[in-house]
Amino acid sequence: MKQNLVAEQRVMEEVKKAIAEGIDIDPAGIKAESSLMKDLGAESLDFLDINYRLEQTFGIKMARRTVIDHMEELFGEESAIDAEGKLTGKAAEVLGMRYDGYSAHIRAGMDMDELPVMVTVASIAEGVTSLLDTLPENCENCGAKNWALQEETLIACGGCGEPAAFTSGDDLIEEWLKQIQESKKIF
Repeated sequence: MKQNLVAEQRVMEEVKKAIAEGIDIDPAGIKAESSLMKDLGAESLDFLDINYRLEQTFGIKMARRTVIDHMEELFGEESAIDAEGKLTGKAAEVLGMRYDGYSAHIRAGMDMDELPVMVTVASIAEGVTSLLDTLPENCENCGAKNWALQEETLIACGGCGEPAAFTSGDDLIEEWLKQIQESKKIF
C-alpha cells in the first residue's frame, strides 16, 4: 500500500542526514544526483553504517544483498556475472529496468567494480520510499487500519502503537525479480 505519512522530501532529508553522519561530511554538499563513492567519498563499509541509520530512522530493514546477488540466487550461477566477473547482457537488461535513470550507464561486459559508483543519494531515497510503500493495510497486531507517525519518521499503528511491519529490502528485490521474470522471461 502506498503510504502517505512520510513525504518523499522528508525521506530525502533523512537520507542526506544519514549519509552526512555516516561518512562525516557536510550535508550542504550532498545533492540527489551525487554518487556516494565518486562524489562523496564513501567506502564499502560506509554503506553498512548508512543503512543502519536509515533502518533506525524509518523502522525498515534495508537489503543486505545486491540485486546481482539475488539474480544469481534465483536464476543460477553466472546468470548475472560471467566467469570473468563481468555483467551479463541479461543482468544489464534487468538493472536497466530497475535503475531506469541510470540505464544508459549499465551495459553488458562492464566490470563489477563499476556498479557501486552508480549508487546515488536519489537511488537510496528511492529504495527507502519503496520499502515504506510496503506498509500493510492493517496492523498485524490488532488489525486496525489506523497508521500514524511517531517521531516524524516511524510509522506505527494508531490503535495499539505497534510499529509497522514492512517488507524487507531483500524480499522486495526478490519479489520484483520474480515479477520481471514472469512478465519478460529474461532468464
